[in-house]
Amino acid sequence: MPKLALTITKDSGLAWFQSSDTAKRGFCRICGSTLFWEPVNEGRMAISSGAFDGPTGIQTAKHIYTADKGDYYMIELGVLQS
Repeated sequence: MPKLALTITKDSGLAWFQSSDTAKRGFCRICGSTLFWEPVNEGRMAISSGAFDGPTGIQTAKHIYTADKGDYYMIELGVLQS
C-alpha cells in the first residue's frame, strides 16, 4: 500500500529494525509480532495480515520464498509462488 495511505494512531509500542540495506521492519515492542515491512525509498509499506482485527475478507495473492519453506507449511492451490 502507498505509505501515505497509512495512518498509525498509536506508536508507543512500535519499534523499527533496519533488517537490510533495502528494507526495515516494524514490530510490537512488547510481544515481538511483525507488523510492517517497508522497502527503503519506495514510498510503500506491506502490512502483516495478522495485524488486522477480523473478519477482514483478505485473501492470499502470492507466496514468496517458497523454495525455503518448512515442510510443515502447505501452499494453497492456485496461489502464485516465487
